[in-house]
Amino acid sequence: MADSPSYLKAAFLLPANLVGLLTAGASALMTGEPLPALVALGVEGLYLGIVPSMKRFQRAIRANHAAEEAPEAGRKEVETLLAALAPSQREHYQALVGLKEKILENYRRLPAGRVLSTDSGPRLDALLTSFLRLVSALNHHRAYLNSADRQPLEKELRELEAEVAQEANPRLKDVKEKRLEILRKRLSRFEQAGESREVVSHQLAGIEDLMRLTHEQSITIRDPETVNRQLDVVSAEVEATDETVREMERLLDFQEEVGRPLPHGTRVR
Repeated sequence: MADSPSYLKAAFLLPANLVGLLTAGASALMTGEPLPALVALGVEGLYLGIVPSMKRFQRAIRANHAAEEAPEAGRKEVETLLAALAPSQREHYQALVGLKEKILENYRRLPAGRVLSTDSGPRLDALLTSFLRLVSALNHHRAYLNSADRQPLEKELRELEAEVAQEANPRLKDVKEKRLEILRKRLSRFEQAGESREVVSHQLAGIEDLMRLTHEQSITIRDPETVNRQLDVVSAEVEATDETVREMERLLDFQEEVGRPLPHGTRVR
C-alpha cells in the first residue's frame, strides 16, 4: 500500500508559501530588522496549523499524490480501459482529453501559470481516469442486466414462495427457504443494478459538463485563486465518482454471499 501524503509537508512546500518565507527572510537581511522574519514565522505557524487540516486542501493533495504514484501502472490501466470501450465512448474520452489540454494551455497564460498548470494537470487526469472507470462500470452493468431476464426470475420467486407456504416437510422447507433467500438477493441486485446504471449515466454527463465549464471559465479567468476553487470542485467530483465505482463493484461481487466455488474436478469426500 502506498504511503499516505503528508499534508503538513505539502502545505509547507506550496510555492506561494515558500515565496512568502523567502521574501520575508530577504527583507530582514536587507534592512537588518528581524521584525519581518518574526512576523513571517508567526504567520507561518498559524498557516501550518490551519491549512493542512482543511478538507479541500487534503482532497487536492490526495489527488496529486495518487497521480504521482506509479504513473506507469496508471498508463497501463488507462490503456486497458480504453481498449474495452466502444468507438463512440472512446470519442467522448478523446474530446475530454482535448478539453484538458486547452484548459492547461489557458492556465499557463496566467500569472504563475507554470505552477497552476503543474498543479492542475494531475487533478484533471484523475477526473479523466474516473470517467473511464465509470464507463467501464456502466458497460459491466449493462452486460449484467442484459444477461438476465427479470420476468422469469420474478415468476420463479413467486412460485417458490407459494411452495414454501405449503411445504409440510421441515427439511424440504428449510432448503426451499434458503433458495428463496438467494432468489430475493438476485432480484434485489437486479433492481440495484438498474438504479446504479442511471446514477452512472448522470455522473458521466456531469463530468463532461464540468470539463466544459472549466474550459469555458479558463478562457476568461484572471485570478489564480479562482483556479484553485475550480480544481477543488474537480477533486470533489473525482472522489464522488470513485466511490460510485466501488459501490458498483461491490454490487456485482457475488462471491461474498454465495461462497467460493470449488475448482472443477475437485473430489468431495
